[in-house]
Amino acid sequence: MFKLQNKQKVLSLTSPSVMGIVNVTPDSFSDGGHFSHFKNACQQADKLISEGANIIDIGGESTRPGANEVSLHEELARVIPIIEYISHKHKKVWVSIDTSKPDVMKQAIAAGADMINDVRALQAPGALEVAAHLQVPVCLMHMQGEPKNMQLSPNYHDVIQEVTHFFEARIQACLSAGIKRENIILDPGFGFGKSLGHNFELLGRLSEFHVLGLPLLIGLSRKSMFGHLLGRDVSNRLSASLAGNLLAAQAGAHILRVHDVLEMQDVLTVFNESQQFKLKT
Repeated sequence: MFKLQNKQKVLSLTSPSVMGIVNVTPDSFSDGGHFSHFKNACQQADKLISEGANIIDIGGESTRPGANEVSLHEELARVIPIIEYISHKHKKVWVSIDTSKPDVMKQAIAAGADMINDVRALQAPGALEVAAHLQVPVCLMHMQGEPKNMQLSPNYHDVIQEVTHFFEARIQACLSAGIKRENIILDPGFGFGKSLGHNFELLGRLSEFHVLGLPLLIGLSRKSMFGHLLGRDVSNRLSASLAGNLLAAQAGAHILRVHDVLEMQDVLTVFNESQQFKLKT
C-alpha cells in the first residue's frame, strides 16, 4: 500500500485520491485567466477543498501545447501567495507545486507546499539536486518534446515500452541523487507529446506501469483527447473526463488530477463502494 508522507502529513493512497487544479495563469488550456487573480484563486481552492480534494495542485506556468515559458519572477509572484493561503487555512490538505524550475520548488516548499509535480521529470539543471535536498514527494511526468512543439508529430514504436524506459531512467537518476524511492510518483503524461491513439493506448494499458512498483498520478481532466474523439470543446468534456478517470481508477491509479472535484468524488464514492464487494482472486 502506498502513502505520501511529508512533515506532519500522511496521505493514504489505498484508494484513489483527488488532486484539484488551481492554475494561476492567464493562458492554461481549460481555465486560463479564471483564477489568475489572488482572490479568485483562493475562492477556487476553498471550493475544491470543500468538495473533497485531498491535494491542491498550484500551477503558475501553462504547459498547454504551444505555451511560452514565463520568467522565474513572474511564476513566483503567481504561486507563492496562494500556496501560503492554502497551507495556513487548510492545514490538513496537501499542496502541490506544478513547476520545473528549481528556484520555484525551493520557495514553494518554504511557503508551505508539500510536494513537487514536474512535467519535465526533474530534468532542468539543478532540479534533481534541489528535490533531493528538500526530501518531499515528487511526481515525474513523461513528455516527448517541449510544450512549444510536443504535439507537432509525436512518434513511438511502442508508447508503453518507451514511457516505461523513460521512467526507469528517471527513477534511477532520482535514487542516485538521493531522492527516496518512497517519495517518487509517476505520471505517463496524457496529452504531452502523444497522439490520440497514444493517449488511448496509455489509458487502455495503464495497469502495465504497475511493474515499476510506484504510485501513478493521472491527468485526464478536460484533455483534447476527449475533444478530438467526441467533437466537444473544452467546456463540454466533463462526462468523458469522468469516464476516463474511472477507467484509470479501475486500472489502479492512485491520484487523479481534475478540475471537477465534486463530480469526481461522486464517481469515486460509487467505485469505492463497489470495490468492497469485489471477489478476491
